[in-house]
Amino acid sequence: MPKNSKAAKRELDDDFVESVKDLLSNEDSGDESFKKSELVVSDDVDKDRDIEEGSDIDDERPAWNSKLQYILAQVGFSVGLGNVWRFPYLCQKNGGGAYLVPYLILLLLIGIPVFFLELSVGQRIRRGSIGVWNYISPKMGGIGFASCIVCLFVALYYNVIIGWSLFYFSQSFQHPLPWDQCPLVKNASNTFVEPECEKSSATTYYWYREALNISNSITEGGGLNWKMTLCLLAAWILVCLAMIKGIQSSGKVMYFSSLFPYVVLTCFLVRALLLNGSVDGIRHMFTPKLEIMLEPKVWREAATQVFFALGLGFGGVIAFSSYNKRDNNCHFDAVLVSFINFFTSVLATLVVFAVLGFKANIMNENCISKNTVKIVKYLEAGNLSWSNVPHHVNFSSMSAQDYNLVYYIFQKIKEEEFDSLGLDSCQIEDELNKSVQGTGLAFIAFTEAMTHFPASPFWSVMFFLMLVNLGLGSMFGTIEGIITPIVDTFKVRKEPLTVGCCLLAFCIGLLFVQRSGNYFVTMFDDYSATLPLLIVVILENVAIAWVYGIDKFMDDLKDMLGFTPYKYYYYMWKYISPVLLTILLMASIVQMGFSPPGYYAWIAEKASEERISYPPWGLAVCISLIVFALLPVPVVFIVRTCNLIDDSTGSLASVSYKRGKMIKETSNLEDDASLIHEKIQSEMPSPNIGSSIYRKQSGSPTLKVDTAPNGRYGIGYLMADMPDMPESDL
Repeated sequence: MPKNSKAAKRELDDDFVESVKDLLSNEDSGDESFKKSELVVSDDVDKDRDIEEGSDIDDERPAWNSKLQYILAQVGFSVGLGNVWRFPYLCQKNGGGAYLVPYLILLLLIGIPVFFLELSVGQRIRRGSIGVWNYISPKMGGIGFASCIVCLFVALYYNVIIGWSLFYFSQSFQHPLPWDQCPLVKNASNTFVEPECEKSSATTYYWYREALNISNSITEGGGLNWKMTLCLLAAWILVCLAMIKGIQSSGKVMYFSSLFPYVVLTCFLVRALLLNGSVDGIRHMFTPKLEIMLEPKVWREAATQVFFALGLGFGGVIAFSSYNKRDNNCHFDAVLVSFINFFTSVLATLVVFAVLGFKANIMNENCISKNTVKIVKYLEAGNLSWSNVPHHVNFSSMSAQDYNLVYYIFQKIKEEEFDSLGLDSCQIEDELNKSVQGTGLAFIAFTEAMTHFPASPFWSVMFFLMLVNLGLGSMFGTIEGIITPIVDTFKVRKEPLTVGCCLLAFCIGLLFVQRSGNYFVTMFDDYSATLPLLIVVILENVAIAWVYGIDKFMDDLKDMLGFTPYKYYYYMWKYISPVLLTILLMASIVQMGFSPPGYYAWIAEKASEERISYPPWGLAVCISLIVFALLPVPVVFIVRTCNLIDDSTGSLASVSYKRGKMIKETSNLEDDASLIHEKIQSEMPSPNIGSSIYRKQSGSPTLKVDTAPNGRYGIGYLMADMPDMPESDL
């Protein structure tokens, strides 16, 4: 700041007038911690000039320490647990290698354009989601609030999954692993294997009974699971400590949380490729099934995966990019992060199917051994004839090829009686087709495979530590999608807000660590994000392309980036992406209509899962999650359209931060684009990159005070000749 502006700032300190919002904010000008959390926007030219003149720059918006730190943050947010346990399942289910074709096409048509759009608006306006969409269109300002609510819903259950991973991580320092064998039960007369475990498997039993201690239905709460409660508390403490200083603290954590999963995935891939049967799994994965690729549901699931893989609509992408320099090449960032995400998914798929191929071979060998014993018994009893057995077959060391030969010989001879023999075909393909997604893949299938690894505790520790890091990277972006918009909009201090948010989320999250908690995780995963986020992203696209104006937005990008983006994005944003997203929304609604709300409950007596419909109150909760997430959109639209906000001060004002104080600045009624008096969008000043984001206030001959062009409570920073920065709040 120029030296001669210090006197002006002292004059404003003396003359500062409190507004109603000042009193509500309850800010203390002497609070040093609040001063540190203030946000300031200035361009590099002003900053350089201020430094040369020896002025201290206290009011400065946080910024990334380096471009690498920012890229790692975006990669950490977009690359999450879904890349490890959702993408491989979709590949296996939807045509193997052929699934990559629709995924890549939709990545180009939906993923990269919308991701680029969110990066652009965040970097251009340099505010969280609430401030960004208030600026773009005040009537559509509810988009930002909807994003925050969805982020809160997702954070509530997503951190529970991190807690599960922490529990398994803590239990991995044992040899043998605690889920390696079924437990034994002793009574007065004898010792026997736990029946529930014997009917299922050791890893399945450990997951449902030892880890979750799950109830039989969502209506049976069963009280808190104290082990998972402690793990959830630990997970929220980790998130709070990493986020408490904003990007200054979380950015440093990203170096480890974003890079460590790649180290683990690479180690797992090398190790898995050395295991027997890994090639079978990879071959099964990448064998294209072209006929499946033509089914509409494959494209719907590919579009949904693209959508959620990049974290679109959460507000985390916007929040992270808002701390960038104004001239950062966000187009390059969008393409880079999108393809890093894609190749991470492919890498994780290779690892998963290599390990599952090894597991399938182990399971197949056990199947052959068990059925060989049956065949020998039938031969000795005379139910089967030795004369039908080829001479080269050795029953003491039966190979898969020999077993298949004997199986088909007896199947042909004993056509009508064969089923009564109870022999299994023991095909590796059958085992590979049993691959599951989500928690079933991570906590059952993968953990079972690792019990057969040499040095299995080491690999288990690495795997669950990787899951923790993948989850934390996504959680940082999700929490940033809540914290940044609130800090920018309501001018609260980041540290107490972060602690309060994490504490509140932990208290609500106790719902997910009771014995029926896993069913609530499924409910929130299915209904709290899918439809709301699709609608949010459609509204974002429409707000830019049709409300703000696509031509105007392209001009802003040219000023910001220094070059005109490809015309490709013009047509994507204006026509193609909104249409495809709308089709995806309708397809999701239809799919939900054809599959009534329900969940898979673990029935202890049967030791198996069973699909159960939600009770009436459960259906009400499902509907409420969708309604609450979307409610801010119509509410803000109605409030601002009908002028329901009362202007009790009699003048339109913007509010500025100045060393912890709120300074009320009276602005010219002719120039003010108030959220209350609602100028139409075409009359609102366009963002002007490279110069000031805030307009200079007219009618002040001695002081050049900046006023927010959009919104009654915008943030104008008192810096002489400072570049403009648009901002608006409720």
